[in-house]
Amino acid sequence: MEAVAQVLANTPSRANSWRNFDFKWVIIGISVLVVSYLALMPLGFLLWQSFFTPQTASTPAVFTFANYIDAYSTVETLKLFFSSVTFASGTALFAFVVGTSLAWMNERTNTPLKSLFFALSIIPLIIPGILFTVAWILLASPKIGILNLLLQSWFGTDYVFFNIYSMWGMIWVDGLHYSSMAFLIMTAAFRSMDPSLEESAMMSGASIGQIAWHITLKLTWPAIFATLLILFIRSIESFEVPALLGLPVGIQVFTSSIYQAIHQYPSKIGLASSYAVTLLAITTVGIYFQSKLSSQGGKYSTVTGKGFRPRRMDLGKWRYLTSGIFILYFGLLVVLPFLVLVWSSLQKFYSVPSMAAVKNLTFDAYTFILTYPTLLSAVGNSLFLAVACATVVMLLTSVICWIVVKTKLPGRWILDNLASLPMVFPGLVLGLAIMIFYLNVNVGVYGTMWIMFIAYVTRFMPYGLRYNTTSMLQIHKELEESAAMSGATWGTNFRRIILPLLKPGLVAGWIYIVIVSIRELSTSILLYSPGTEVISVLIWELWENGQYVELSALGVMFIIALFLLVMLAQFIGKKFGVKED
Repeated sequence: MEAVAQVLANTPSRANSWRNFDFKWVIIGISVLVVSYLALMPLGFLLWQSFFTPQTASTPAVFTFANYIDAYSTVETLKLFFSSVTFASGTALFAFVVGTSLAWMNERTNTPLKSLFFALSIIPLIIPGILFTVAWILLASPKIGILNLLLQSWFGTDYVFFNIYSMWGMIWVDGLHYSSMAFLIMTAAFRSMDPSLEESAMMSGASIGQIAWHITLKLTWPAIFATLLILFIRSIESFEVPALLGLPVGIQVFTSSIYQAIHQYPSKIGLASSYAVTLLAITTVGIYFQSKLSSQGGKYSTVTGKGFRPRRMDLGKWRYLTSGIFILYFGLLVVLPFLVLVWSSLQKFYSVPSMAAVKNLTFDAYTFILTYPTLLSAVGNSLFLAVACATVVMLLTSVICWIVVKTKLPGRWILDNLASLPMVFPGLVLGLAIMIFYLNVNVGVYGTMWIMFIAYVTRFMPYGLRYNTTSMLQIHKELEESAAMSGATWGTNFRRIILPLLKPGLVAGWIYIVIVSIRELSTSILLYSPGTEVISVLIWELWENGQYVELSALGVMFIIALFLLVMLAQFIGKKFGVKED
């Protein structure tokens, strides 16, 4: 008996074993599985579907190379590739030139009103791409464009002054929209650069143009190249502009070709997948070079431990010209598109501004939208997806960041790459891949809002990872070690120490993902079904139905709501410690 008692005493009880069990590994294991599933599932099924014929109720899928043969064995494919690269390159270059010029004037000159302009620079990012495109159609369409109609009336001619339905029109609209992104990126680059070399050149008699070309641009070369790559990638995956401006006149790029292949009868999913593989390869190469450049940017550093204070170049009388350029740019980017939407929304039928048209102003379009059957459900769906997606993404990536940054687990770099993998997926391609997967794997989410939720979490996971990684790197490991020595479990440590210290990155990332989720169209356009529409899809449907006046009313309310949401988000961010430098 004594021997048995001794054995029992030395054997841990189930209660003690359960108490000693570390739930850290459960949380880590679930997070790793979720990230791996979200990152690899779309890629695997996209590649798989590109080699198979569509499966129907009576015909099984068959392995074939026909999709690639159909996609890449004709002259039309060369035209498609050329038009895609032309559109993306033109957009990137135009946006970069405009954004960089404005950033240089803002940071390196004594232009009046530049502080106000920088404060307003966030507004263009609020306007969804589809609304910005629709606004420019109402402004510069050959038949109904206000600018054309006004000029034709003034000069008594039928000449078409502006044709937005062209390659140049596509580049103008997309480039103008993305120029605000280039402005913000290059502004940060100019701010972080020591201007002493520019000042030395100025003292040596160099002109402003020589200084900008030979010194400023060369010192900011990594930022320039990275900005061009980002703009190229964003442009080549753009959907709204090619669909609204290119398809009506037969100009096709990869994204519009994918959309058409899916929506023709019978649906050619395999052909769309083969187009998507090429688009995926292009974005992958671009992001690879971007990451390589980021890792080698040290040799261009000019900011050291020595203090420096930027000095502004005195433009003299020319500063009023640069101030006028700021005003003109803001008018073209924000004021004019918004005003044309407001004007259109107050009409019974779309018409050019005139005194006769002013007498016919009405709020009927707003009444129609406010009583629209699917409006409330679309608003509810958009808010639910945005808030739920942002919350899940930031919590999931906080665990992933902890594993990558704070542990020495073998292979953790693979996890970092997996969580970043969805970044190479254009929104339309990601929507296609997820659609293919859940068409073939029946788990009850296809045709529901949950498939869009999965797509949103997958699409924005890399952005949450970047926000959390920045904050995680600033948390010293000794804080966790002190808590562990005090008897805190991993869960308590993570909840009471890590998450509170991650708060700036968590809140900033959460705000960003909420805003971009509400605007998202390219991922949603292939996944929504009746009852799961979001606001951006509702705008798309109104456009396809030719309800331009009603669309304008919804667009005006949507932009105002997004603006108020951003103001609220900034207030919340400041309250929770997200500081702006």
